[in-house]
Amino acid sequence: MKYDSLLARSFSKHEQKKLGIGAFVSCFILAATFCFLFKPEIRHFRVVNVKVSLRGSPKILAITEEVTKPKKPYFEIEQEKQICNVLHPRADLCEMKGDIRIHGNSSTIFFVSIDDEKKNNSWNIRPYARKGDDRAMESVTNLIVKEVHISQQIPICTRNYTVPAVVFSTKGYAGNHFHDFSDVLIPLFQTSRRLNGEVQFLITNNMPWWIKKFKAVLQRLSKYEAIDVDKEKDVLCFPSMTIGLKANKEFSINTSESSYNMLDFTRFLKSTYSLKRKSAVRLKKNADDDDQRRKNKPRLLIISRSRTRRFTNIEEIVTLAKSMGFKVGVEETRENLAQVAKKVNSFDVLMGVHGAGLTNMVFLPENASVIQIVGLGMEWVSKEDFEIPAMDMNLKYLGYKISVNESSLIQQYPLEHHVLKDPPGNMISPKGWASYRKVYLDQQDVKIDVNRFRGTLLKALELLKS
Repeated sequence: MKYDSLLARSFSKHEQKKLGIGAFVSCFILAATFCFLFKPEIRHFRVVNVKVSLRGSPKILAITEEVTKPKKPYFEIEQEKQICNVLHPRADLCEMKGDIRIHGNSSTIFFVSIDDEKKNNSWNIRPYARKGDDRAMESVTNLIVKEVHISQQIPICTRNYTVPAVVFSTKGYAGNHFHDFSDVLIPLFQTSRRLNGEVQFLITNNMPWWIKKFKAVLQRLSKYEAIDVDKEKDVLCFPSMTIGLKANKEFSINTSESSYNMLDFTRFLKSTYSLKRKSAVRLKKNADDDDQRRKNKPRLLIISRSRTRRFTNIEEIVTLAKSMGFKVGVEETRENLAQVAKKVNSFDVLMGVHGAGLTNMVFLPENASVIQIVGLGMEWVSKEDFEIPAMDMNLKYLGYKISVNESSLIQQYPLEHHVLKDPPGNMISPKGWASYRKVYLDQQDVKIDVNRFRGTLLKALELLKS
Protein backbone atom coordinates (compact mmCIF):
# COMPACT_ATOMS: atom_id res chain seq x y z
CA MET A 1 0.00 0.00 0.00
CA LYS A 2 2.83 2.36 0.82
CA TYR A 3 4.42 1.91 -2.56
CA ASP A 4 1.05 2.24 -4.31
CA SER A 5 0.34 5.58 -2.67
CA LEU A 6 3.82 6.85 -3.45
CA LEU A 7 3.36 5.83 -7.10
CA ALA A 8 -0.01 7.57 -7.28
CA ARG A 9 1.39 10.77 -5.75
CA SER A 10 4.30 10.80 -8.24
CA PHE A 11 1.89 11.48 -11.15
CA SER A 12 -0.31 14.47 -11.71
CA LYS A 13 -4.05 14.02 -12.26
CA HIS A 14 -3.60 14.71 -15.95
CA GLU A 15 -0.81 12.15 -16.22
CA GLN A 16 -2.91 9.57 -14.40
CA LYS A 17 -5.73 10.15 -16.90
CA LYS A 18 -3.37 9.63 -19.84
CA LEU A 19 -2.02 6.47 -18.21
CA GLY A 20 -5.55 5.12 -17.82
CA ILE A 21 -6.38 5.83 -21.43
CA GLY A 22 -3.18 4.09 -22.56
CA ALA A 23 -4.04 1.03 -20.47
CA PHE A 24 -7.53 0.94 -21.98
CA VAL A 25 -6.15 1.16 -25.52
CA SER A 26 -3.64 -1.62 -24.77
CA CYS A 27 -6.44 -3.86 -23.49
CA PHE A 28 -8.53 -3.07 -26.55
CA ILE A 29 -5.65 -4.02 -28.91
CA LEU A 30 -5.21 -7.32 -27.05
CA ALA A 31 -8.93 -8.03 -27.36
CA ALA A 32 -8.93 -7.18 -31.06
CA THR A 33 -5.95 -9.49 -31.62
CA PHE A 34 -7.80 -12.29 -29.85
CA CYS A 35 -10.82 -11.80 -32.09
CA PHE A 36 -8.67 -11.80 -35.20
CA LEU A 37 -6.91 -15.02 -34.27
CA PHE A 38 -10.14 -16.80 -33.38
CA LYS A 39 -12.46 -15.22 -35.96
CA PRO A 40 -13.58 -18.59 -37.44
CA GLU A 41 -15.33 -19.22 -34.12
CA ILE A 42 -17.15 -15.87 -34.08
CA ARG A 43 -18.04 -15.72 -37.77
CA HIS A 44 -21.75 -15.39 -37.02
CA PHE A 45 -21.36 -11.98 -35.34
CA ARG A 46 -21.82 -8.72 -37.19
CA VAL A 47 -18.69 -7.48 -38.98
CA VAL A 48 -17.56 -4.05 -37.74
CA ASN A 49 -14.63 -1.75 -38.32
CA VAL A 50 -13.59 -0.01 -35.10
CA LYS A 51 -11.93 3.41 -35.10
CA VAL A 52 -10.09 4.61 -31.97
CA SER A 53 -9.31 8.31 -31.61
CA LEU A 54 -8.57 10.95 -28.99
CA ARG A 55 -10.89 13.94 -29.29
CA GLY A 56 -11.23 17.31 -27.67
CA SER A 57 -9.19 19.06 -25.00
CA PRO A 58 -8.52 17.42 -22.66
CA LYS A 59 -8.25 14.39 -24.97
CA ILE A 60 -11.18 12.02 -24.64
CA LEU A 61 -11.09 8.46 -26.00
CA ALA A 62 -13.75 7.96 -28.72
CA ILE A 63 -14.73 4.56 -30.13
CA THR A 64 -16.93 4.39 -33.22
CA GLU A 65 -18.04 1.45 -35.35
CA GLU A 66 -18.74 1.24 -39.06
CA VAL A 67 -20.90 -1.64 -40.19
CA THR A 68 -19.44 -3.32 -43.27
CA LYS A 69 -21.95 -4.74 -45.72
CA PRO A 70 -21.13 -8.35 -46.61
CA LYS A 71 -19.97 -8.91 -50.18
CA LYS A 72 -22.42 -10.48 -52.57
CA PRO A 73 -22.00 -14.24 -53.01
CA TYR A 74 -20.14 -15.29 -56.17
CA PHE A 75 -23.23 -16.65 -57.87
CA GLU A 76 -25.02 -13.31 -57.42
CA ILE A 77 -22.10 -11.45 -58.98
CA GLU A 78 -22.22 -13.83 -61.93
CA GLN A 79 -25.90 -13.09 -62.46
CA GLU A 80 -25.24 -9.38 -62.91
CA LYS A 81 -23.52 -10.04 -66.24
CA GLN A 82 -25.42 -9.84 -69.51
CA ILE A 83 -26.21 -13.48 -70.17
CA CYS A 84 -26.85 -13.33 -73.93
CA ASN A 85 -24.62 -11.88 -76.64
CA VAL A 86 -26.56 -11.22 -79.83
CA LEU A 87 -23.98 -8.90 -81.38
CA HIS A 88 -21.50 -11.49 -82.71
CA PRO A 89 -21.71 -11.65 -86.52
CA ARG A 90 -21.61 -15.45 -86.73
CA ALA A 91 -23.70 -16.80 -83.86
CA ASP A 92 -25.88 -15.69 -80.94
CA LEU A 93 -24.79 -17.15 -77.61
CA CYS A 94 -26.15 -17.28 -74.04
CA GLU A 95 -24.00 -18.39 -71.10
CA MET A 96 -25.60 -18.75 -67.68
CA LYS A 97 -24.71 -19.98 -64.20
CA GLY A 98 -27.22 -20.48 -61.43
CA ASP A 99 -30.74 -21.85 -61.58
CA ILE A 100 -31.56 -22.70 -65.21
CA ARG A 101 -34.72 -24.54 -66.22
CA ILE A 102 -35.59 -25.71 -69.72
CA HIS A 103 -39.11 -26.70 -70.64
CA GLY A 104 -38.13 -28.60 -73.75
CA ASN A 105 -41.22 -28.95 -75.90
CA SER A 106 -42.23 -25.35 -75.19
CA SER A 107 -38.83 -24.14 -76.49
CA THR A 108 -38.50 -21.94 -73.40
CA ILE A 109 -35.51 -21.60 -71.06
CA PHE A 110 -35.78 -19.84 -67.70
CA PHE A 111 -32.83 -18.25 -65.95
CA VAL A 112 -33.98 -17.70 -62.37
CA SER A 113 -32.58 -14.63 -60.63
CA ILE A 114 -32.48 -14.09 -56.85
CA ASP A 115 -31.48 -10.42 -57.02
CA ASP A 116 -33.55 -7.87 -55.14
CA GLU A 117 -34.41 -6.26 -58.45
CA LYS A 118 -37.00 -8.15 -60.48
CA LYS A 119 -35.81 -9.09 -63.96
CA ASN A 120 -37.92 -9.36 -67.05
CA ASN A 121 -35.39 -9.77 -69.86
CA SER A 122 -35.86 -12.16 -72.77
CA TRP A 123 -33.99 -13.17 -75.94
CA ASN A 124 -34.85 -15.15 -79.05
CA ILE A 125 -31.99 -17.52 -79.88
CA ARG A 126 -31.64 -19.88 -82.83
CA PRO A 127 -28.75 -22.16 -81.72
CA TYR A 128 -27.03 -22.69 -85.06
CA ALA A 129 -23.80 -21.02 -86.19
CA ARG A 130 -24.73 -19.37 -89.49
CA LYS A 131 -26.31 -16.16 -88.36
CA GLY A 132 -27.44 -13.85 -91.15
CA ASP A 133 -28.14 -16.68 -93.58
CA ASP A 134 -31.94 -16.69 -93.62
CA ARG A 135 -32.12 -19.84 -95.72
CA ALA A 136 -30.14 -21.79 -93.13
CA MET A 137 -31.71 -20.23 -90.05
CA GLU A 138 -35.39 -20.46 -91.01
CA SER A 139 -35.46 -24.20 -90.24
CA VAL A 140 -33.79 -23.80 -86.81
CA THR A 141 -36.01 -23.75 -83.71
CA ASN A 142 -36.36 -20.34 -82.08
CA LEU A 143 -35.65 -20.72 -78.36
CA ILE A 144 -37.02 -18.13 -75.93
CA VAL A 145 -34.58 -17.37 -73.11
CA LYS A 146 -36.21 -15.59 -70.17
CA GLU A 147 -34.47 -14.00 -67.19
CA VAL A 148 -37.04 -14.12 -64.38
CA HIS A 149 -37.15 -13.43 -60.64
CA ILE A 150 -37.66 -16.32 -58.26
CA SER A 151 -40.89 -14.73 -57.02
CA GLN A 152 -42.45 -14.99 -60.49
CA GLN A 153 -44.42 -17.93 -61.79
CA ILE A 154 -41.90 -20.42 -63.15
CA PRO A 155 -42.08 -24.16 -63.90
CA ILE A 156 -40.98 -26.57 -61.16
CA CYS A 157 -37.97 -28.80 -61.82
CA THR A 158 -38.89 -32.42 -62.52
CA ARG A 159 -35.37 -33.64 -63.42
CA ASN A 160 -32.19 -32.18 -61.92
CA TYR A 161 -28.69 -32.44 -63.38
CA THR A 162 -25.34 -31.70 -61.79
CA VAL A 163 -23.38 -31.09 -65.02
CA PRO A 164 -23.51 -28.11 -67.41
CA ALA A 165 -25.68 -28.25 -70.54
CA VAL A 166 -25.02 -27.14 -74.10
CA VAL A 167 -28.00 -26.52 -76.39
CA PHE A 168 -27.58 -26.64 -80.18
CA SER A 169 -29.42 -27.50 -83.40
CA THR A 170 -28.66 -30.07 -86.11
CA LYS A 171 -30.81 -28.33 -88.70
CA GLY A 172 -29.72 -25.49 -90.99
CA TYR A 173 -27.31 -26.89 -93.57
CA ALA A 174 -26.46 -29.93 -91.44
CA GLY A 175 -26.17 -32.92 -93.73
CA ASN A 176 -23.78 -31.08 -96.03
CA HIS A 177 -20.36 -32.41 -95.04
CA PHE A 178 -18.71 -28.98 -95.06
CA HIS A 179 -21.44 -27.37 -92.95
CA ASP A 180 -21.48 -30.32 -90.53
CA PHE A 181 -17.96 -29.31 -89.57
CA SER A 182 -18.02 -25.54 -90.06
CA ASP A 183 -21.42 -24.87 -88.46
CA VAL A 184 -21.69 -27.62 -85.82
CA LEU A 185 -18.66 -29.79 -84.98
CA ILE A 186 -15.92 -27.15 -84.82
CA PRO A 187 -18.14 -24.74 -82.81
CA LEU A 188 -19.23 -27.63 -80.55
CA PHE A 189 -15.57 -28.50 -79.93
CA GLN A 190 -14.80 -24.89 -78.96
CA THR A 191 -17.82 -24.75 -76.66
CA SER A 192 -17.57 -28.06 -74.82
CA ARG A 193 -14.02 -29.44 -74.99
CA ARG A 194 -12.88 -27.62 -71.82
CA LEU A 195 -15.53 -29.55 -69.82
CA ASN A 196 -13.72 -32.88 -70.37
CA GLY A 197 -16.89 -34.85 -71.09
CA GLU A 198 -18.80 -33.55 -68.07
CA VAL A 199 -21.50 -31.89 -70.17
CA GLN A 200 -25.01 -32.77 -71.26
CA PHE A 201 -25.91 -32.06 -74.89
CA LEU A 202 -29.47 -30.88 -75.50
CA ILE A 203 -30.29 -31.06 -79.21
CA THR A 204 -33.14 -29.27 -80.92
CA ASN A 205 -34.17 -30.22 -84.49
CA ASN A 206 -32.57 -33.57 -83.74
CA MET A 207 -31.88 -35.82 -86.72
CA PRO A 208 -31.02 -39.39 -85.60
CA TRP A 209 -29.00 -40.15 -88.75
CA TRP A 210 -26.79 -37.11 -88.04
CA ILE A 211 -26.19 -38.26 -84.47
CA LYS A 212 -25.30 -41.72 -85.77
CA LYS A 213 -22.87 -40.32 -88.35
CA PHE A 214 -20.93 -38.29 -85.78
CA LYS A 215 -21.48 -40.58 -82.79
CA ALA A 216 -17.75 -41.06 -82.16
CA VAL A 217 -17.13 -37.30 -81.98
CA LEU A 218 -20.14 -36.65 -79.73
CA GLN A 219 -19.11 -39.44 -77.35
CA ARG A 220 -15.60 -37.99 -77.04
CA LEU A 221 -17.02 -34.59 -76.12
CA SER A 222 -19.73 -35.80 -73.72
CA LYS A 223 -19.97 -38.82 -71.41
CA TYR A 224 -23.75 -38.66 -71.55
CA GLU A 225 -26.25 -39.61 -74.23
CA ALA A 226 -27.58 -36.55 -76.04
CA ILE A 227 -31.17 -35.53 -75.22
CA ASP A 228 -33.69 -34.71 -77.93
CA VAL A 229 -35.00 -31.68 -76.07
CA ASP A 230 -37.93 -31.08 -78.45
CA LYS A 231 -39.56 -34.29 -77.20
CA GLU A 232 -39.06 -33.56 -73.50
CA LYS A 233 -42.21 -32.98 -71.42
CA ASP A 234 -40.22 -32.67 -68.19
CA VAL A 235 -38.65 -29.50 -66.85
CA LEU A 236 -34.89 -30.12 -66.89
CA CYS A 237 -32.77 -28.11 -64.46
CA PHE A 238 -29.05 -27.38 -64.71
CA PRO A 239 -26.42 -25.44 -62.70
CA SER A 240 -25.08 -23.82 -65.88
CA MET A 241 -25.97 -23.73 -69.55
CA THR A 242 -24.69 -22.52 -72.91
CA ILE A 243 -27.31 -21.89 -75.58
CA GLY A 244 -25.82 -21.83 -79.06
CA LEU A 245 -22.25 -22.62 -80.08
CA LYS A 246 -19.03 -20.60 -80.13
CA ALA A 247 -18.24 -19.98 -83.79
CA ASN A 248 -15.84 -17.35 -85.08
CA LYS A 249 -14.33 -18.40 -88.44
CA GLU A 250 -15.41 -20.37 -91.52
CA PHE A 251 -14.27 -24.00 -91.19
CA SER A 252 -11.66 -22.91 -88.67
CA ILE A 253 -11.04 -21.26 -85.30
CA ASN A 254 -10.20 -17.62 -84.68
CA THR A 255 -7.50 -17.88 -82.02
CA SER A 256 -8.10 -14.29 -80.89
CA GLU A 257 -11.53 -15.41 -79.63
CA SER A 258 -10.73 -18.94 -78.49
CA SER A 259 -8.26 -20.82 -76.33
CA TYR A 260 -8.17 -23.54 -79.03
CA ASN A 261 -6.87 -23.64 -82.60
CA MET A 262 -7.47 -25.87 -85.62
CA LEU A 263 -4.50 -28.08 -84.82
CA ASP A 264 -6.18 -28.85 -81.49
CA PHE A 265 -9.33 -29.82 -83.38
CA THR A 266 -7.66 -32.01 -86.03
CA ARG A 267 -5.55 -33.78 -83.40
CA PHE A 268 -8.72 -34.38 -81.40
CA LEU A 269 -10.32 -35.96 -84.51
CA LYS A 270 -7.29 -38.14 -85.22
CA SER A 271 -7.35 -39.38 -81.65
CA THR A 272 -11.12 -39.99 -81.84
CA TYR A 273 -10.80 -42.14 -84.98
CA SER A 274 -7.47 -43.73 -83.93
CA LEU A 275 -5.63 -42.47 -87.01
CA LYS A 276 -2.06 -43.71 -87.08
CA ARG A 277 -0.24 -41.32 -89.41
CA LYS A 278 0.85 -38.13 -87.69
CA SER A 279 2.92 -36.66 -90.56
CA ALA A 280 3.02 -36.94 -94.33
CA VAL A 281 5.84 -38.76 -96.13
CA ARG A 282 9.10 -36.80 -96.16
CA LEU A 283 11.03 -36.93 -99.44
CA LYS A 284 14.79 -36.37 -99.23
CA LYS A 285 15.98 -33.21 -100.96
CA ASN A 286 19.22 -34.50 -102.48
CA ALA A 287 18.21 -38.06 -103.32
CA ASP A 288 17.61 -39.22 -106.90
CA ASP A 289 13.96 -38.36 -107.55
CA ASP A 290 13.05 -41.41 -109.62
CA ASP A 291 14.78 -43.82 -107.25
CA GLN A 292 13.20 -42.16 -104.18
CA ARG A 293 9.68 -42.27 -105.61
CA ARG A 294 10.02 -45.96 -106.45
CA LYS A 295 10.98 -46.78 -102.87
CA ASN A 296 8.67 -44.38 -101.05
CA LYS A 297 5.89 -43.24 -103.37
CA PRO A 298 3.91 -40.21 -102.22
CA ARG A 299 0.19 -40.94 -102.26
CA LEU A 300 -2.30 -38.66 -104.05
CA LEU A 301 -6.04 -38.87 -103.37
CA ILE A 302 -8.30 -37.30 -106.00
CA ILE A 303 -11.80 -36.45 -104.77
CA SER A 304 -14.27 -37.19 -107.54
CA ARG A 305 -17.78 -35.77 -107.80
CA SER A 306 -20.68 -37.45 -109.57
CA ARG A 307 -23.15 -34.58 -110.02
CA THR A 308 -21.57 -31.11 -110.14
CA ARG A 309 -18.02 -29.73 -110.53
CA ARG A 310 -16.87 -33.03 -111.98
CA PHE A 311 -13.51 -33.81 -113.55
CA THR A 312 -14.35 -34.70 -117.16
CA ASN A 313 -10.87 -36.09 -117.92
CA ILE A 314 -10.05 -37.92 -114.71
CA GLU A 315 -8.11 -40.66 -116.56
CA GLU A 316 -5.68 -38.12 -118.03
CA ILE A 317 -5.05 -36.63 -114.59
CA VAL A 318 -4.39 -40.06 -113.08
CA THR A 319 -1.99 -40.97 -115.89
CA LEU A 320 -0.06 -37.71 -115.43
CA ALA A 321 0.21 -38.13 -111.66
CA LYS A 322 1.41 -41.73 -111.94
CA SER A 323 4.04 -40.75 -114.49
CA MET A 324 5.38 -38.23 -111.96
CA GLY A 325 5.81 -40.87 -109.24
CA PHE A 326 2.52 -40.62 -107.31
CA LYS A 327 0.52 -43.58 -106.15
CA VAL A 328 -3.01 -42.42 -107.03
CA GLY A 329 -6.43 -43.12 -105.55
CA VAL A 330 -9.77 -41.77 -106.80
CA GLU A 331 -12.65 -41.65 -104.31
CA GLU A 332 -15.97 -39.88 -103.82
CA THR A 333 -15.67 -40.31 -99.99
CA ARG A 334 -19.33 -41.02 -99.32
CA GLU A 335 -18.86 -44.12 -97.15
CA ASN A 336 -18.83 -44.50 -93.35
CA LEU A 337 -17.01 -41.55 -91.77
CA ALA A 338 -14.61 -43.73 -89.78
CA GLN A 339 -13.58 -45.48 -93.01
CA VAL A 340 -13.21 -42.14 -94.81
CA ALA A 341 -11.03 -40.83 -91.98
CA LYS A 342 -8.66 -43.80 -92.14
CA LYS A 343 -8.48 -43.68 -95.94
CA VAL A 344 -7.73 -39.95 -96.15
CA ASN A 345 -5.16 -40.22 -93.39
CA SER A 346 -3.18 -42.71 -95.48
CA PHE A 347 -2.52 -40.10 -98.23
CA ASP A 348 0.01 -37.30 -98.51
CA VAL A 349 -1.78 -35.06 -101.02
CA LEU A 350 -5.52 -34.40 -101.32
CA MET A 351 -6.87 -32.93 -104.55
CA GLY A 352 -10.33 -31.84 -105.66
CA VAL A 353 -12.51 -29.18 -107.23
CA HIS A 354 -13.90 -26.73 -104.65
CA GLY A 355 -16.60 -28.63 -102.76
CA ALA A 356 -17.58 -30.48 -99.59
CA GLY A 357 -15.25 -33.42 -100.31
CA LEU A 358 -12.24 -31.24 -99.47
CA THR A 359 -13.60 -31.00 -95.92
CA ASN A 360 -11.92 -34.36 -95.34
CA MET A 361 -8.58 -32.55 -95.18
CA VAL A 362 -9.20 -32.59 -91.40
CA PHE A 363 -8.03 -36.23 -91.45
CA LEU A 364 -4.80 -35.65 -93.40
CA PRO A 365 -1.51 -36.12 -91.56
CA GLU A 366 0.27 -32.88 -90.69
CA ASN A 367 2.47 -31.34 -93.41
CA ALA A 368 0.40 -33.04 -96.11
CA SER A 369 -0.68 -30.93 -99.09
CA VAL A 370 -4.08 -29.83 -100.40
CA ILE A 371 -4.61 -28.99 -104.07
CA GLN A 372 -7.82 -27.08 -104.63
CA ILE A 373 -9.02 -26.74 -108.22
CA VAL A 374 -10.51 -23.25 -108.35
CA GLY A 375 -13.23 -22.98 -110.98
CA LEU A 376 -14.38 -19.77 -112.66
CA GLY A 377 -15.95 -17.40 -110.14
CA MET A 378 -14.78 -19.48 -107.17
CA GLU A 379 -11.75 -17.45 -106.05
CA TRP A 380 -13.24 -15.82 -102.95
CA VAL A 381 -15.21 -18.84 -101.74
CA SER A 382 -12.21 -21.15 -102.30
CA LYS A 383 -10.00 -18.92 -100.19
CA GLU A 384 -12.45 -18.59 -97.30
CA ASP A 385 -13.62 -22.19 -97.23
CA PHE A 386 -10.43 -24.17 -97.77
CA GLU A 387 -7.25 -22.14 -98.42
CA ILE A 388 -7.16 -20.32 -95.07
CA PRO A 389 -8.42 -23.34 -93.04
CA ALA A 390 -5.81 -25.64 -94.65
CA MET A 391 -2.99 -23.42 -93.43
CA ASP A 392 -4.64 -23.19 -89.99
CA MET A 393 -4.41 -27.02 -89.88
CA ASN A 394 -0.66 -26.98 -90.60
CA LEU A 395 -1.21 -28.29 -94.14
CA LYS A 396 0.51 -27.08 -97.33
CA TYR A 397 -1.86 -25.43 -99.78
CA LEU A 398 -1.79 -25.17 -103.58
CA GLY A 399 -4.53 -23.52 -105.61
CA TYR A 400 -4.93 -24.28 -109.30
CA LYS A 401 -7.04 -21.56 -110.94
CA ILE A 402 -8.50 -22.93 -114.15
CA SER A 403 -8.61 -20.99 -117.40
CA VAL A 404 -11.80 -20.28 -119.32
CA ASN A 405 -10.93 -23.12 -121.69
CA GLU A 406 -10.88 -25.61 -118.80
CA SER A 407 -14.41 -24.74 -117.70
CA SER A 408 -17.53 -26.37 -119.14
CA LEU A 409 -19.21 -22.94 -118.96
CA ILE A 410 -17.48 -22.10 -122.25
CA GLN A 411 -19.89 -24.54 -123.90
CA GLN A 412 -22.91 -22.78 -122.38
CA TYR A 413 -22.09 -19.08 -122.83
CA PRO A 414 -20.46 -17.04 -125.63
CA LEU A 415 -16.91 -15.80 -124.92
CA GLU A 416 -18.07 -12.21 -124.50
CA HIS A 417 -20.74 -13.13 -121.94
CA HIS A 418 -20.22 -11.61 -118.46
CA VAL A 419 -20.34 -15.08 -116.89
CA LEU A 420 -17.02 -15.87 -118.58
CA LYS A 421 -15.59 -12.40 -119.00
CA ASP A 422 -16.35 -10.98 -115.56
CA PRO A 423 -16.93 -13.73 -112.98
CA PRO A 424 -17.45 -12.53 -109.38
CA GLY A 425 -14.23 -11.95 -107.50
CA ASN A 426 -15.64 -10.91 -104.14
CA MET A 427 -18.01 -12.32 -101.57
CA ILE A 428 -21.59 -12.82 -102.73
CA SER A 429 -24.38 -11.48 -100.53
CA PRO A 430 -26.92 -14.03 -99.20
CA LYS A 431 -29.54 -12.56 -101.57
CA GLY A 432 -27.34 -13.16 -104.59
CA TRP A 433 -26.18 -16.61 -103.52
CA ALA A 434 -28.90 -18.62 -105.30
CA SER A 435 -28.16 -17.20 -108.76
CA TYR A 436 -24.39 -17.43 -108.17
CA ARG A 437 -24.64 -21.05 -107.09
CA LYS A 438 -26.84 -22.02 -110.03
CA VAL A 439 -24.24 -20.85 -112.57
CA TYR A 440 -20.79 -21.30 -111.05
CA LEU A 441 -21.30 -24.21 -108.65
CA ASP A 442 -24.11 -26.29 -110.17
CA GLN A 443 -23.48 -25.89 -113.91
CA GLN A 444 -19.68 -25.98 -114.03
CA ASP A 445 -17.50 -29.00 -114.68
CA VAL A 446 -13.73 -29.01 -115.18
CA LYS A 447 -11.44 -30.42 -117.86
CA ILE A 448 -7.89 -30.03 -116.58
CA ASP A 449 -5.17 -29.05 -119.06
CA VAL A 450 -2.68 -31.72 -117.96
CA ASN A 451 0.31 -29.93 -119.50
CA ARG A 452 -0.51 -26.78 -117.54
CA PHE A 453 -1.35 -28.75 -114.39
CA ARG A 454 1.98 -30.60 -114.38
CA GLY A 455 3.65 -27.62 -112.69
CA THR A 456 1.22 -27.80 -109.76
CA LEU A 457 2.00 -31.48 -109.16
CA LEU A 458 5.74 -30.68 -109.27
CA LYS A 459 5.18 -28.07 -106.56
CA ALA A 460 3.33 -30.68 -104.49
CA LEU A 461 6.34 -32.97 -104.70
CA GLU A 462 8.66 -30.14 -103.69
CA LEU A 463 6.49 -29.37 -100.66
CA LEU A 464 6.92 -32.97 -99.49
CA LYS A 465 10.67 -32.31 -99.38
CA SER A 466 10.42 -29.23 -97.15
